[in-house]
Amino acid sequence: MAASAENAYEVEEMLNQPGTYFNPQSEVVVIVDDSASIDQEVFEGYEGTGWVRVSDEVPVDEDGRDRALESFEARSQGGEPLSPEALETSDDDFEEEEDRPEGVPLEDEE
Repeated sequence: MAASAENAYEVEEMLNQPGTYFNPQSEVVVIVDDSASIDQEVFEGYEGTGWVRVSDEVPVDEDGRDRALESFEARSQGGEPLSPEALETSDDDFEEEEDRPEGVPLEDEE
């Protein structure tokens, strides 16, 4: 499958455009979020440094990240993007239905 030029970015380009990016060679996901405002004085000692790690924590909504990747995968395979309703279904929803005896409604179905 040919890569879509509209979704291919170089590092310099992606760092200037918020979004979620994936490197197929390294299998690394990078999320660019420019909504935070950080006091630049804190970084005066880091002049000439390209990147500064500010935390070991990964402040990402993993479910949201997974839904975005699944939707991209569906579009890339020629299908329609997954609907928000389809993306909201979790494995827990299926397990709950499987564990329930036939003919017994879910609590919210009563």
